Amino acid sequence: MDQNSWGFNEVEHTADWEMGVWAPTMELLLESAARGMNALAGVQLCQSPRIERNFSLDTADPETRLVSFLSELLYFSEMEGLGFDSFQLTINGDILKATVRGAPIASIDKEIKAVTYHDLKIYKSERGLEVKIVFDV
Repeated sequence: MDQNSWGFNEVEHTADWEMGVWAPTMELLLESAARGMNALAGVQLCQSPRIERNFSLDTADPETRLVSFLSELLYFSEMEGLGFDSFQLTINGDILKATVRGAPIASIDKEIKAVTYHDLKIYKSERGLEVKIVFDV
């Protein structure tokens, strides 16, 4: 899939960080949001060792799935010092199965404390799915 069909950009926000994300599918929207979150925080990964984590999330709606997925990545960052740059995501009904690969974090410019539900709404557009995510920093 052409990467131009999915992506992210920072949006001006008065107190926290806000990011717009778009993609043709929910799986790519989650991946794009994760990559954007890392870019906003200035996350740099060590070259090795490569590490893999697997997890599943049972969520009732797309917005909860997005916040839960990004929050899980923040948990790995805070508790294990890991960041991820490779994502294999599958959604079946309410279940998201994720295999994420990455490495220890070499540096981070600014810590993201939490992913918020502030004005969070995933909607369909010409680009597929779009959302604006606000991060508490």
